[in-house]
Amino acid sequence: MEKLEVIPNLTLSTSADILLPLRWTAILYDRIKPQIALTSGVHTPEDIAKAVLAGAHAVMTTSELIVNGISKASEMIAGFSDWMTAHEYKSVDEMRGSMSQKNVENPATFERANYMKALTLYDN
Repeated sequence: MEKLEVIPNLTLSTSADILLPLRWTAILYDRIKPQIALTSGVHTPEDIAKAVLAGAHAVMTTSELIVNGISKASEMIAGFSDWMTAHEYKSVDEMRGSMSQKNVENPATFERANYMKALTLYDN
């Protein structure tokens, strides 16, 4: 900072990093015109499912592909497809946003519950 230099730095995400983007995807789904692309923390087929259930139209998984290679993409897509079949979803459109704030029974609890859970799980 003192030298005003740009120093390349790469910090890759983990599945734990999905929580904040997932929360805001679920809150913003169907409240804004643009489609939502969820980034950060997508490393498993289940992470893809969570993102779509929250309302994402696109899911980005750069860190996982950097670590495990581009062939991991087809494995993740196959796993996501298997997850959809196991949970009886016929299409991505059918599942998109079904777990968004708009579609839960008590939207206020959705926000407060996530916040309270995060606080109780925080270990300093």
